[in-house]
Amino acid sequence: MFPVSRVEPRLAPLLLLLAAVPAQAQTPDAPAGDVTLAELSVTGDGSARSVAAFGVSAPPGSAPSVIENPVGQVVDSVGRAGTIADRPAVNIGSVLVNSPGVTVRQGNGARDVVISIRGNNARSTGVTKNTVVLEDGFVLTQPDGAARFDLVDPRAYSRIDVFRGPQSALFGNYATGGALAFRTRTGREIDGYEIGTDAGSFGYLSNYFTVGGVSGPFEISLFASDARANGYQGHSSYDTQTVNLLASYTPSPDTRLTLKVINNEVQANLPARSSLDQFRINPYQRGCGIAATAAPGCTLTNFLRNGAFGATVPVTAAQADFGRNDRRTIVAARLEHDIDAQTTWRAQVGFDERNFDQPFYTTSSRGSYPSWNLLTDLTRRYDLMGLPAVGYAALAYNTIDNHITTFNRALGTGPALGALIGEQAAVQSNFGGRARNEVALSDQWTGVLGISAENTRITGRNFAYTYSAAGRGTSVADADRSFLNVAPEAALVYRPSLEWAFRGRVATGYTTPAASNLFVTAAGLPGNNTGLRTQENLGFDLGFDWTPSETLRLSLTGFHETFRNELVSQSPGAGLQSYTFNAPASEHRGLEVGADWAFAPGWRGVLAYTFDDQTYTRYVEQLSAGAFTQLFDRAGKVIPGVPAHQLLARVGYDQPTGPLAGLGGYLEAIVQDGFFLDNANQLRAPGYTILNANLHYATELTGGYARRFTLYVEVRNLLDTTYAASAQNLANSLSAATGLQNGAAALAATTGSVYAGAPRNVVAGMKLAF
Repeated sequence: MFPVSRVEPRLAPLLLLLAAVPAQAQTPDAPAGDVTLAELSVTGDGSARSVAAFGVSAPPGSAPSVIENPVGQVVDSVGRAGTIADRPAVNIGSVLVNSPGVTVRQGNGARDVVISIRGNNARSTGVTKNTVVLEDGFVLTQPDGAARFDLVDPRAYSRIDVFRGPQSALFGNYATGGALAFRTRTGREIDGYEIGTDAGSFGYLSNYFTVGGVSGPFEISLFASDARANGYQGHSSYDTQTVNLLASYTPSPDTRLTLKVINNEVQANLPARSSLDQFRINPYQRGCGIAATAAPGCTLTNFLRNGAFGATVPVTAAQADFGRNDRRTIVAARLEHDIDAQTTWRAQVGFDERNFDQPFYTTSSRGSYPSWNLLTDLTRRYDLMGLPAVGYAALAYNTIDNHITTFNRALGTGPALGALIGEQAAVQSNFGGRARNEVALSDQWTGVLGISAENTRITGRNFAYTYSAAGRGTSVADADRSFLNVAPEAALVYRPSLEWAFRGRVATGYTTPAASNLFVTAAGLPGNNTGLRTQENLGFDLGFDWTPSETLRLSLTGFHETFRNELVSQSPGAGLQSYTFNAPASEHRGLEVGADWAFAPGWRGVLAYTFDDQTYTRYVEQLSAGAFTQLFDRAGKVIPGVPAHQLLARVGYDQPTGPLAGLGGYLEAIVQDGFFLDNANQLRAPGYTILNANLHYATELTGGYARRFTLYVEVRNLLDTTYAASAQNLANSLSAATGLQNGAAALAATTGSVYAGAPRNVVAGMKLAF
């Protein structure tokens, strides 16, 4: 790590602007046109794809960004067919589960889900980390590494690309697990307007509207939705509104301007996370109105009677009004210019604010996280010693200003607040450059080299307050950390024919701690945890893509990744904040399979399978209780939170011709293995198999204003399986009486872990396109 001048954040935007000055423009030779994309639910990718840059109908002669068309990457695309267009896509998790390597966990309310790629975020039950998220080329991951999917309504999208494995050479900080690139439907794709309604079990109702089109140099698409439900668990109702705008202006064939606006508001009641024992008794936390008359298995949380110290009183989630009231606003713009037919320069700037009021459990957090994202890059197609090549170079700067206050909860009307226990103010900035070169070594071989270098600076202060009869005590934790990280990458692709592509890749990734990680102690309270280090991983991928015909696509990838200082989060107990620590060394290895096969007229099968084996290779954990302290070697233990096996399999039929053309249906199974909940591997969350059945009908309309009518109904969890949709990792503990490590029984009785998945439910919907 190298020290950084305190004035660097102020100079970084100036450096970006200086780097962004393009050379003199030349008009490209190629005329403007469109690119048509094949729409598949799961596809492997071993070579560049001819696609326009996100949100822009780029002329074929221009140079789209390498990031949109990466050679040698392990990338799957999830399209609308079978995942969005003809089913009730309640949240983005039901869409992304179609991609190998993706794990989905229930988040904290509403559409909130936690997405993990290759298990790199499977231990989180709050925000998504270790993954960079983009939409239409604009970064949605804030500079502290956090991304939430409340603001993501699946109806808005035409395709989602899933980048698997370490990606910091391409996307910078936080891309140790991979990246997600969302593409909204453009005005050209919509060409009119569409209205739709979904309604179903537990009071679910979603109304949405999409409009889009092209007029001269202008193209626009606007999506808006309102979704609400009573929830299938006690105290889990929600309502959320989303607006998503994508607009572009093309004043000349070689210049494009793009505007992106997203606004989401969510109000959600939250049930309490239960223990595994409580989950088995009362999985949906029903009959939990007040503690005095609570049904067996209800989770109770102990509140301080006076909100500051001393005696406690048990309350239910409904009594304490657990919830979230959050807003996320993003406004971003991009200028893209074709300097000549082979060179494209881009510059973009975005403002992103996350504002939240979250009375979770025993504490309540309120804060505002405004951030800025700046990027400028250059893509050029050229000859390298007579070989066709594509070069990419970028400078990126982003910064976030965190302000958060934390209070004890108190008894009272609504989410009443007790004493102030924490005040945090921090600034985190990331500044770095990236470069990448793809070279066609021959007609069959393509080589890739890439590298990024980035400096992260975190400065901040946290005040932690404790209370007793004697008064208030104050402790102060200061952070002034600088992290310098370098991430190289190399890949080789061999295409002996149009049907086969073999690829090998070695790449690195890094994730620095967030400012919030530095100020939560192992006790789950505000305090000093400023010694955290950067998580780094080195990954090897080897695989192939086989496309013998238009009806069959198969992708297989093996991976092996070694981690140093892996950032692991776990719960210290009920109602407390999760804390983060570094595990010195660990290994992740596995296999990913994706297949899409139209095996007979009208019939289609989809498969997404992942095997993921993660173990600690060097980690000694210290546990203390009373007068006892012991060290436990966790080397060889399975890393908690990661299922070894997961599978999506779908078989469906769509009538291709005749009077019933457009009528179809499918049956799908989602299978997930159980996983350990603790570092000692004493307790496992149970695995599950969920069956979903879908029936849909779509037809073109003539003689009226409407162009197309779509109707669908889906029974989810057909067999009414009770399963754990989310289970937070638990900290092992010692007995204060014996000094021995407590066993599985103590862990199973620890609350603050499990959310049950939805029981059998039916959702139906219809939409009209005009």
